[in-house]
Order: sequence, then structure tokens, then C-alpha cells
Amino acid sequence: MSNQELESSMRKSLEAAQRTFNTIRTGRANPSLLDRLTVEYYGAETPLKSLATISTPDSQTIAIQPFDISSLALIEKAIGTSDLGFTPNNDGKIIRINVPPLTEERRKEFCKLASKYAEEGKVALRNIRRDAIEKIKKLEKEGEISEDQSHDQQDNVQKLTDKFISELEKQLSEKEADILKV
Repeated sequence: MSNQELESSMRKSLEAAQRTFNTIRTGRANPSLLDRLTVEYYGAETPLKSLATISTPDSQTIAIQPFDISSLALIEKAIGTSDLGFTPNNDGKIIRINVPPLTEERRKEFCKLASKYAEEGKVALRNIRRDAIEKIKKLEKEGEISEDQSHDQQDNVQKLTDKFISELEKQLSEKEADILKV
């Protein structure tokens, strides 16, 4: 596995962690809060963003305009039964969600959730590191690279892993600051 491939797969892990961070609510309305939401549409679980246009007319409101008006009730039901804690308002054409300000207790819960997501991201990065180091050790065992080359490559893998983990921790602290900001 080349350094570019390794860096690319670690970057993808980091981006995946960032996407999960974006699904955590802060005090402001954000369309990405609904990214994980799926709607049962014609018997299949369909992502909400495939069924509707999601926008934020102001900092406290999310507007959802379905492409197919007949899916309005299904979308409303999916939002109501989700773990997001939103109450959808349906006016027959658009669903509006009022995003209430977070309580201190809720903010702390969301910080814990962000930490959990960050830990999952770190585990993914460590798994990539483990696989890369195993490949390096296998090459050394087969005699394709020397012991010194093996150690150098393992050091490079570790440095890359440390770089991405510190980047992930930086993203986590930014998200926590965003959540705790009133």
C-alpha cells in the first residue's frame, strides 16, 4: 500500500467522521441534521434528501419541500418518529421544523455523542494503520524489503495515523465548541 493510498483511505475515514459530526444538532438549523433520516417510500427506505428539497429559511427553521406531494405525510411521520426530537409542521405543501434552542443538558448529551463518533473515527484510522503495518511486516518476512526499510515505513504509517487522529480531535473540539455555544 503506497503512502498516497494510505493517506487517501485515512482521509476518507476522516471525512466520514466529519459527516457524522454534521448530523449532530447545534443551536442552529442546518439541513445536514436530517442526513441520516430515511422515509419508507413505496416500500423502500429512501434517504429524505432524495425525496425533497431541504433548506433553512432562517437560523431556527428547516423547510422540507417534497418533489412528490403524496410523500408529504410519509416524510412528516418519519420526522415525528425519529430520534431527532423535532415536531414537524405540515401546511399541505411544505413541512417546517422549528429547531428549538438546546438546553444545557441536551448540549452535554450531544457533546458525548460527538466524542463517541470521534472514537469510532479513531478506531477506523487505527484499523487502517494495523492493516498497513501487517502488509509491511509481510513484505519484510518475504524478504522484499529490509528490516530498516520496514521500520522506516512503519514509522511513516504511524506518523500519518497520528496526523489524522490529531485532525479528528481538532474537528471534535470545533464541534463541541459549536454545540456548547449558546
